[in-house]
Amino acid sequence: MSNGSRRRGCTHWLGTAAVSENFLPYGRQTIDDDDVASVVEVLRSDYLTTGPVGAEMETAFRAATGSHHAVSCSSGTAALHLAALALGLGEGDWAIVPSLTFVATANAMRFVGADVIFCDVDPDTGLMTPETLEVALVAARSAGVWVKAVFPVQLNGQCCDMAAIRQISQDKGIAVVEDACHTLGGRDMEGARVGACSHSDMACFSLHPVKVITAGEGGVVTTNDMELAGKLEALRNHGIQREPGTFSNAELAFDEYGAANPWYYEMPEIGFNYRLSDIHAALALSQIAKLEAFTARRRTLVARYDAALAGLTPIVRPFARMPGQNPAWHLYVVLIDFEAAGVSRAQVMNQLREAGIGTQVHYLPVHRQPYYAERGEPVDLPGADAYYARALSLPLFTTMSDDDVDRVVGALTDIIEGRG
Repeated sequence: MSNGSRRRGCTHWLGTAAVSENFLPYGRQTIDDDDVASVVEVLRSDYLTTGPVGAEMETAFRAATGSHHAVSCSSGTAALHLAALALGLGEGDWAIVPSLTFVATANAMRFVGADVIFCDVDPDTGLMTPETLEVALVAARSAGVWVKAVFPVQLNGQCCDMAAIRQISQDKGIAVVEDACHTLGGRDMEGARVGACSHSDMACFSLHPVKVITAGEGGVVTTNDMELAGKLEALRNHGIQREPGTFSNAELAFDEYGAANPWYYEMPEIGFNYRLSDIHAALALSQIAKLEAFTARRRTLVARYDAALAGLTPIVRPFARMPGQNPAWHLYVVLIDFEAAGVSRAQVMNQLREAGIGTQVHYLPVHRQPYYAERGEPVDLPGADAYYARALSLPLFTTMSDDDVDRVVGALTDIIEGRG
């Protein structure tokens, strides 16, 4: 961290209530003076959007992930939507999504008119497994529907067994898109960088402030497929094409000598205004340079949490770890046996808040959301329900100190042992 690092602002806003600067939220951005300078430089430049900084940011993102193409956009949700569009998902198509995720993963399927089959997860990691994917595929066959894509979610910083998921999907002609919004900077069990698309067609990332790095708001889709990259680039910009080789109206597109008219463009399909401004891209570009330092600090904090919480097992324990990975931790989740502790999750969260510690629950299984629950037959996903019933996300962000971790664990210990 640079000497200019600052925890900007004296208060944090949660809902309508402001809390003091000593409050530890479950996650927050880290903004240094050089980040501010990068944004100011763009503000004083000729281009606030569709300028050179956006392209520089995409180049840096490719290098950070090892991907061939990186297409920036306005949010992680936009990234998922663009990926679904690029695959051609639409009415009559089905996609498998794990229920333990943020609603945006499933919603992106509905944006394009496709339907969702919810997949169960491991109750201790929250991750889709090859076995739960196979169960979802059997359910799809039994219902007589054709699955066109699967969107495994890399949760908290850990990856699914992507090699196995890819093999299952490839054998059935199913596209694979990673929701990698939690895992930028990590490596999977084969040592591949998340976003390199070693076992997927595309990977989607979020640059929201609580993620490892931020653009303020923003997203990126990585892919190794040139055709998909071209579709993503067009779809984020209203579906507009400017390459002469794609033009269909020769009379309007070309002059009498066969040269493309310099003002001309075509919209062969409708797209969206999902561009990332140069202002946001400048912040992301500055933050990418710190990705390794940020992920290293998060790993140190997670190791300290693991050691400090050992005395609370088996009532409280960290979520299970996947073997052979080097995660870029986004969230630190503990699984709590609230019944054995004799205290409810709401009581724990409220008492921690009174102690100046923010927490969150990631996530209510999406198949439990009213919109999806009312769309079809009830589904039984015990792994997702079991994970959700015990999960609590504790504070984790780069500028936390070791003492902050000890403070969180001390407060949680007091509550669990009845001294809260």
